Amino acid sequence: MKSFIHSALLAVTCAGMLQGCQPNSNTQVVQEEGKPLETDSVKIREMYASSPVLSPEASLKKMQVEEGFTVELVAAEPLINSPVAMTFDEKGRIWVAEMQNYMPDTAGTGEGMPTGKIVILEDKNGDGTFDDRKVFLDSLVLPRALCLVEDGLLVAMPPNLWYYEIKQDKPGKRTLVDNSYTQGGNVEHEPNGLLRAMDNWIYSAKFTKRYRKKGDKWLIEKTHFRGQWGIAQDNHGRLYYNNNSQNLLGDYFASGMGAANANQQTVAGFDVDLVGNNRVYPARATTGVNRGYQEGVLDKDLRLVNFTAACGPVIYRGGLFGEKYSQNAFVAEPAANLIKRNILTEKGYQMQGAQAYAGREFLASTDERFRPVNLYDGPDGGLYVLDMYRGVIQHKFYLTDYLAKEIAQRQLEQPITFGRIYRIVPAKRAAKPVVVPHEPIQLVKLLQHTNGWVRDKAQQQLVDKKNPQAIPALRQLLKETKQTIAAAHALWALEGMDALRPEDVLPLLKQPQWSIRMQALSVVPSVMTAKNYAPFAQVLKQLVAKRDSLAAPYVAFLAPSIRQFDKSAADRLVQAVVTQFPKNKYVADAAISSMQGREEVFYRKAMAAKDTSSVLHVRLGEVLEDMRKAKHGKNPELLAKEFPVGAKLYQSTCQSCHGADGNGVKRLAPPLNNSNWVTGSKSRLLSIVLYGMTGPVKVNGLLYQTPDIMGEMPGIGHNKALSDKDISELLSFIRKSWNNNAGKVEAADVKQARKVYEGRQKAFTMGELNTL
Repeated sequence: MKSFIHSALLAVTCAGMLQGCQPNSNTQVVQEEGKPLETDSVKIREMYASSPVLSPEASLKKMQVEEGFTVELVAAEPLINSPVAMTFDEKGRIWVAEMQNYMPDTAGTGEGMPTGKIVILEDKNGDGTFDDRKVFLDSLVLPRALCLVEDGLLVAMPPNLWYYEIKQDKPGKRTLVDNSYTQGGNVEHEPNGLLRAMDNWIYSAKFTKRYRKKGDKWLIEKTHFRGQWGIAQDNHGRLYYNNNSQNLLGDYFASGMGAANANQQTVAGFDVDLVGNNRVYPARATTGVNRGYQEGVLDKDLRLVNFTAACGPVIYRGGLFGEKYSQNAFVAEPAANLIKRNILTEKGYQMQGAQAYAGREFLASTDERFRPVNLYDGPDGGLYVLDMYRGVIQHKFYLTDYLAKEIAQRQLEQPITFGRIYRIVPAKRAAKPVVVPHEPIQLVKLLQHTNGWVRDKAQQQLVDKKNPQAIPALRQLLKETKQTIAAAHALWALEGMDALRPEDVLPLLKQPQWSIRMQALSVVPSVMTAKNYAPFAQVLKQLVAKRDSLAAPYVAFLAPSIRQFDKSAADRLVQAVVTQFPKNKYVADAAISSMQGREEVFYRKAMAAKDTSSVLHVRLGEVLEDMRKAKHGKNPELLAKEFPVGAKLYQSTCQSCHGADGNGVKRLAPPLNNSNWVTGSKSRLLSIVLYGMTGPVKVNGLLYQTPDIMGEMPGIGHNKALSDKDISELLSFIRKSWNNNAGKVEAADVKQARKVYEGRQKAFTMGELNTL
């Protein structure tokens, strides 16, 4: 599927300033004053047949940003090359992952060469522009994420996650944290992000693991699958992400909740479509997107209609923009050279979002090579933009002939040695970075700072250093419950320092402010033990009795923590909360998350009580059906031996969207397990796999369409690296896997399908396929 580094490449520049936006100083407006915008597609293509490489200064002039803001250059080549991820240290320096050898040409020649780097950028003269580059690690193959922890750096280099100790800005001892951080060889579908969240765990996009350093050991736990490229948190530690077709997704509940039941495929309140509106408003024509030839992808002015490469979201917490921008979600769209702003509103534990503008964007550029791939809050309150700056961002695996032709005609492959970092700030407010001190008491004071980056870094420093002098001040701040955000940071700082006590948490569970109760409920598993679980269980029981609807899902989420000490108490608590809230899907799914291995028992209890209309009963039935399918599935190890190439291709190409169990992944793709499209006609299946499928699809009577899944599955027939035999083995593997038992596909079948549809670019629709 598509992602930030493979969803698009824009073709032509189109003019006109966006209403309500202003260009940076001396911006050259392409559209001549008094003349209408050119809408003749041929003339537009002729006008912008080339795609010039612009200097950073010239590229800045092509940016149109929201009135009252300005964009400043922070760093550019040769100081930086192909940046994809970054993080600030406590000194305000920027650590950057450079994916230098990504797609050197349309064939990806030499992509596996070890040219990637982790570099440290520093502003030595304090003028706001970074002027010094220091290489921390080199000879890396496509590094994609990094995170500072204690006195070291986590680095994601497929397939491994490494931890390097830092010794005077040089790498020291190296520890392998996870040898399967990524699986398969598809660059487009590998985990990334490594966000160090408020709860002291490190989360990734496109992944189901979270990490935490405890002494010399690394803890690894299961968590929810989240998004595609980029991950962020709000002031309460809730996580936000997206996939390339959907503006913004996120969690209603604390990030550590609800992932306890491996049999439960989805949990209500996680992976929620928060905005829904995926319309984009480029400042230029964008014919070079990978599917630009398809109807509805571009409008009459040849501009992208909807997101195709949404990535790198950030929840603005910098404090510098003003109150109306606080907790706004900004999302990058490199396919359309823009950054979107969304406004989020909170109602109880639910979040809702809407685009800030109609017909325009927070920032849009007419420079085709401007590729914002990640966004970050900075130490100075600015919004930082990581620009990969190149012509080609579509990965070879899904590159269409249409796009390859666009690239060749306009010589877009080179250069690949550029990259920029920008900072967006209010035009009339000075952006001054906060220096993070070493003194523990000063760090505690910074937990009250208006800048969320500063608060996060102060908490992380307290947790990393574990200086006991900070503990009394943290406990005092914890009592300042009117300062809800600062109190939350104090709570989690104590938790991370192993200094949190039950008596710190129990009073907070009774606080009237929901944000305080939410944090207290979220931290309960960290302090509850066999000796103190009883008072916690009693308070949770009281919350249910008081019909605290906001706390109710959390009470159900906490049942597994209680169950390890008292099984009966945990079951009674679950029964009480689902009885009190029988129509609440969030409570029902939270309850199911606590039932692994006992789903059938609870289902029978509901049947015996004739409680078949409750949400719990219905959703339990769905889980039990998924369990039945999994139980009767084929042995994947035996199939991998029979179809080794097919199994490997499935893992690298299909699994991230269709799931290891073939049951599909929410927001991404429908099931292949028991799918009539998989086990039915070979010719229909080959048509889909070779040339793709667009629009809604009905699988065994159930209609899947956006936003339930992505609107299109790209074909792999254009990938010259895959032989007919490779594809035949992949399809044979799928047709024999899980509960499927269809016949093999031969290389001759693939060859024949290619012959029948030779020269085809367009993806198939369900209607077309049904006529085959």
